[in-house]
Amino acid sequence: MRSPVFAALLLFATNALAIGPGQAELCFACHGRGGVSTTPLTPSLGGQPSFFVVAQLFLFRDNRRGNSAAAMVEIARGMSDDDLRAWGEFVSKLPPPAPPASPPDVTRVARARTLLEREHCAACHNPDFSGREQVPRLANQREDYLVKALRDYKSGARIGYGNAAMAEAVSGLADSELLDLAHFLAFFPAGAAQTNSSR
Repeated sequence: MRSPVFAALLLFATNALAIGPGQAELCFACHGRGGVSTTPLTPSLGGQPSFFVVAQLFLFRDNRRGNSAAAMVEIARGMSDDDLRAWGEFVSKLPPPAPPASPPDVTRVARARTLLEREHCAACHNPDFSGREQVPRLANQREDYLVKALRDYKSGARIGYGNAAMAEAVSGLADSELLDLAHFLAFFPAGAAQTNSSR
C-alpha cells in the first residue's frame, strides 16, 4: 500500500527542467564523477530511478531523513519542486556504476543468492536490482554504503517513508548475512540474476 507521501510525490515527479554542467558539479563533488562514488559511505547515484531521486530529495528538503543527512538537508533546503524533478531526471540518465574490477567471494555470493531468493528481494528491486519508481537501484552500489543502509534499516536508524517493509525484511537477518547481501549486490552480476525470485 502506497503512503500519502508517495501519492503526493507522484503529483510532481515528471516534466523536469535541465541540469547544467555547473550544477552537476555540486552532485559530483560528493557522489563522484558521473555519479560513481569513490568516497567511503557515500552512495553512487548513476542509474537511480528518477522517482526515487525525487523522493529522496523531497525527504532531505523536509528534513525527514534524520541527523546523518545534515549535508543533504542543507543542499536540498532551497530546492523547488522543479529542481527536484530536474535532479531526478538528470541522475536517472547517468550511467550506472560498473561492478568492482576484483572478483567477488564466491562463497559469500552463494550464501547471498539464497538469502535474496528467500526474502524475495527482486519483487521490489527487480531481478537485475536496477530499482523502479521509489525503489532504489542496488546493483553495483558501494558495498560499504549497502552495509550501512542495511544495518540502519535493521536498527531503525534509517527514517523516511516506506522503511517498514525494509525493516521487516532484514529484522531476522544476522549481521553476517547483511554483509553477504551487500557483497553480492556490490559485485552484481555475481553468478547471474536470481531465478524465479520475483514471483
